Amino acid sequence: MKMKLLICALCLMATSANASIPYRVRQVRTPQSEMPGGNDTEAFARVHRFYVGGMYDFSMWQSYTDENDLYLEGKNTSSFDVVAGMRIYDTFRIEANYTRVNAKWDDLSLTGNTVMMNAFFDARIDSMYRLFRTQRIVPYVGFGAGLSANEAKHAKIDNKVSPVIAVMAGLGLEMGEYFTIDMGYRYMYMFSPEFDVVSGLNPMAHQLRIGARINF
Repeated sequence: MKMKLLICALCLMATSANASIPYRVRQVRTPQSEMPGGNDTEAFARVHRFYVGGMYDFSMWQSYTDENDLYLEGKNTSSFDVVAGMRIYDTFRIEANYTRVNAKWDDLSLTGNTVMMNAFFDARIDSMYRLFRTQRIVPYVGFGAGLSANEAKHAKIDNKVSPVIAVMAGLGLEMGEYFTIDMGYRYMYMFSPEFDVVSGLNPMAHQLRIGARINF
């Protein structure tokens, strides 16, 4: 009998000892940067940080009347852009572009090699809030500034290099991860090249644009 009581006491002591040992549970989380399609502000930008592309511009140059009532009627012209950009976040990117500007008013014309730096804000919904795996249509707005090296026909210009500013808006239609069709609008303003035949002409244009970007 005493032996049975002793065995029971030993069993109770072992059970109590085990119960008094605290257990620690460490939760291990996979970093978002390692998660496929991670739900953070760089879910797309991290995979496709850079892009290149091209744009066709249909430019409608604004008419102008100077202080001597000399009227110049703006014409419609075409030009092309080459672009290279980098995504900082899914919703913000910077872009460099080169444009061969063609501007015309009656017999007066201006050509310019224009280089600009642009900043864009994309209305891309963070992946953790998307109803679907991808977002196909991405609206955007942007602004830019740069310089244009100019030449004129039927006139002389005092400023061979003019500052240029622009504001932009449009839609990016994403055809998968690597290819984006770009459709947009740009308002371009060039500070006066100082023509000798007309005073105070600052070339301004409404531009309709279409092109494509390749993401890599």
